Amino acid sequence: MRGRSIVALVLVGFVLVSTGVIWRRSFGNARAREQQRLEQQRGALEAERAKLEGDIRDASSRATLAKVAEERLNMHIPSDSLVIYLQRPAKRRAPRDPH
Repeated sequence: MRGRSIVALVLVGFVLVSTGVIWRRSFGNARAREQQRLEQQRGALEAERAKLEGDIRDASSRATLAKVAEERLNMHIPSDSLVIYLQRPAKRRAPRDPH
């Protein structure tokens, strides 16, 4: 009976170890799929970020801003005859300390 008990324990141990290995591999595969999904999502987000940065550059260009200022704000670049030069007021002197 002693030999059968050892064989039974070895078989139970083998089944437990095999179950652990299979579970670990399944867990690793699931984590690898999740990591791949996240990397694809990251790539898509980086592409969207690059597109948005390009859109910001285009929207903040001088040509686009001038067009918006003319259309929405009714502003325009003045001709040379409309330019007014303002002079700075004279600097005031600080009062001297008599002492």
